[in-house]
Amino acid sequence: MRGFGQFLYRIQPVRHDMLANGSTEIESRIVSEHFDYLKLLTNDGVVILAGPTQNTDNSSFGIVLFNAETVEAAREIMMNDPAVKNKVFRADLFPYKMALFGPDNIK
Repeated sequence: MRGFGQFLYRIQPVRHDMLANGSTEIESRIVSEHFDYLKLLTNDGVVILAGPTQNTDNSSFGIVLFNAETVEAAREIMMNDPAVKNKVFRADLFPYKMALFGPDNIK
């Protein structure tokens, strides 16, 4: 896939108890690095939005919607996420196309 496009990766904790009962010290450090990584990519104009669902059961997940030039570049961005690289989160990549966006609707 060539050309500039949008992608989405969905993340879920590898260890479910991380959400239900809290993170270990190592998980907390890696999740902090994950947040810093996404903040840097947001400031660089790559990440459009990112965030987790608020439930703590097995269906919980987070998403990262971002821009990349190729599927290979998108996969590299996802795999360089510290929480994915360190296997705190598992991740799935999807090509994505934003159809509607209401920035004034954010509350």
